[in-house]
Amino acid sequence: MPLSEHEQRLLEQMERALYAEDPKFATSLRSASLARASRGKAALGVLVAFGGIALLVTAMALQATPVGIVGFALMLIGAVLVYSAFKTPSVVVDPNAGNAGKSPKPNAPKTSFMDRVEDRWRKRQGDE
Repeated sequence: MPLSEHEQRLLEQMERALYAEDPKFATSLRSASLARASRGKAALGVLVAFGGIALLVTAMALQATPVGIVGFALMLIGAVLVYSAFKTPSVVVDPNAGNAGKSPKPNAPKTSFMDRVEDRWRKRQGDE
């Protein structure tokens, strides 16, 4: 049963208040639930990959190429599920929560090696 608009607003308001009051605690709660979901996703990926291996071995025994292709596809899907479960989850934090009166931290953009080399080249060309 979905929440009404009023209940959704109350829930969002409570979440913002929690972030404003104790952002460290709120982030730890969110990351704990994300870790639990990641373990489940990884377990599902392993099961799908093992199912794909079993199907591939069965296809080799029966000499059935289409079944082997399906087994290989299942192995790939399982591997992708496991890989995506182990990627670091990004926690979305409300930028307005807990920042009342505080200036936002400047995030220095990370530049690639090639961008830095190109910047140096442009500086050298301008100096000559």
